[in-house]
Amino acid sequence: MTSTAIPFVKPRYPAPELQALPDDIRAKILEVQEKAGFVPNVFLGLARRPAEWRAFFAYHDALMVPESVGSTSSLTKGEREMIVTATSAANSCLYCVVAHGAILRIYEKKPLLADQVAVNYRKADITPRQRAMLDFAMKVCLHSDEIADADFDALRPHGFDDEDAWDIAAITAFFGLSNRMASFSGMQPNPEFYLMGRVPKIKSSS
Repeated sequence: MTSTAIPFVKPRYPAPELQALPDDIRAKILEVQEKAGFVPNVFLGLARRPAEWRAFFAYHDALMVPESVGSTSSLTKGEREMIVTATSAANSCLYCVVAHGAILRIYEKKPLLADQVAVNYRKADITPRQRAMLDFAMKVCLHSDEIADADFDALRPHGFDDEDAWDIAAITAFFGLSNRMASFSGMQPNPEFYLMGRVPKIKSSS
């Protein structure tokens, strides 16, 4: 019988050597490595085009770390990662589901949450507010042309205003770009991501 299994996809574009990168990019990657203990593949994968790398991560940080640009938002870090995980799953992006699912587990301190959100957020262990947020995000992801006033109205009882709706939509749209870049280029999640946040740390009795 002929196998129809899809072969494991290898990255189509070789990552540049860290030493060969511009100083500012190399410094940022080393900073990430120091904090995480490894270099997420997206940092090196996109660094082959330095100008695009800078633009990508500047927008990423403005959306995901708003305090870095002096912005405020009612969305928590965990909620931002929920948006990324749910919409990346809808876009079938392995890298982003695994990587951001790991971050989601850590922020929310719920080992099962990322899998629930990726497979079916409507049955996930989340609040009504977060479910309304993901309803809006998924509509932006899949049917942005159909967004209407009623979609904004559905957010308001949960404490979201129009600026929050912008944040939800912008995160969804930005990671739509990220999803497609990761998928077409064959970017693979680092093995470290798969186990992060799954097993609660055991507190020392000493």
